[in-house]
Amino acid sequence: MYTQIVGGRIYTPSGWIDGGSVLIEGKKIRAILNTEIPVEGAYRIDARGSYIIPGGIEMHVHGAAGADFMDGTVEAFRTAADYHLLNGTTTIFPTLSTSSYETIMKGIECTEALIPEETSTVEGLHLEGPYFSVKMAGAQLPELIRAAHPEEYTKIMERGNGIIRRWDAAPEIEGTLEFGRYVKKFNVVTAIAHTEAGEEEIKDAWEHGYTLATHFYNAMKVSHKKGVYKVPGAVETILDMPDFDIEVICDGIHVPPLMVHLAYATKGRERMALTTDALLYTGTPPDFKDPTGHAIVEDGVCKLSDRSALAGSVATMDRLIRTAVKQARIPLIDAVYMATATPARIMGIEADKGALEAGRDADVLFLNEDLQLRFVMHRGRVVRGQEFLYND
Repeated sequence: MYTQIVGGRIYTPSGWIDGGSVLIEGKKIRAILNTEIPVEGAYRIDARGSYIIPGGIEMHVHGAAGADFMDGTVEAFRTAADYHLLNGTTTIFPTLSTSSYETIMKGIECTEALIPEETSTVEGLHLEGPYFSVKMAGAQLPELIRAAHPEEYTKIMERGNGIIRRWDAAPEIEGTLEFGRYVKKFNVVTAIAHTEAGEEEIKDAWEHGYTLATHFYNAMKVSHKKGVYKVPGAVETILDMPDFDIEVICDGIHVPPLMVHLAYATKGRERMALTTDALLYTGTPPDFKDPTGHAIVEDGVCKLSDRSALAGSVATMDRLIRTAVKQARIPLIDAVYMATATPARIMGIEADKGALEAGRDADVLFLNEDLQLRFVMHRGRVVRGQEFLYND
């Protein structure tokens, strides 16, 4: 059975198409047509002048709707992933913060259970830690931060082979260079995070397989004095390395919009991805206080309860795109690219995800002229925006 999306401006790898349509067969895009002439037998969806864009890809996210991926249950994984799906994330890589060995194993089990499910958006697991700098811990639990020892990470990787798709570490910490080289053998994306590393350590990390900077600008050093001399930090070093990918929390708060624009102007859309780094508090009231006393939601962001640090965001995929365009002065065509095509390429799923193109999954969003999300389709299944469906 065919579905034909008409009546909007279609985002494609070669640019926008006006007056065309997206033809879907089952879970896949069959073709992008340059006409809106009805295809015989096709069920029609009228985008009503919307921007028609690919589904968002989230490669760094901790939870939503009160569910944390560290809860270690399939139910929690589903709850959080489904909330983000309704807000534009059609592909998700659940993230575990610095965790115990046991929590990591539970995360692997939950991810393994969900990947094959037809309606699941989960594509693999992301481990943020535990091999970090305690001084740059931020909201990571310092008591769980540790050195990278092969007897631990080899066991984790053997169990998580094909399930763990990304793993973050601080390259100056004991054992993390060898760790980076080891996990790269399993096609894991290795990323620099929560680090005091400077120019030399960043370049060493690159040689050992690190290719991505986690929540760029956050929990890493900028240019500073070493003795009487000024030296570059991780930020300047990574900006100067043309092939080093970065992800930016584009909620307008974690990184000032001017700095988001600067990173975009330097790296370009090919090397910069947008991410939420969203916590379980995503979807709670704007003045929410965690009953445990750990965190609060205030001013559109999550903070530690003592306000000493940002704990993570409460952003969703649609907010990333709006913020990039409206606050960081990034053209819509590039903002969408950084929420779709760039993370798809970084995570190695570009054969199926990240673009409206024949042969790829039918993951489709509608944004109105104010960039508000109005419609979500995941693998050909409409999960939001039933009002756009009609039959001639």
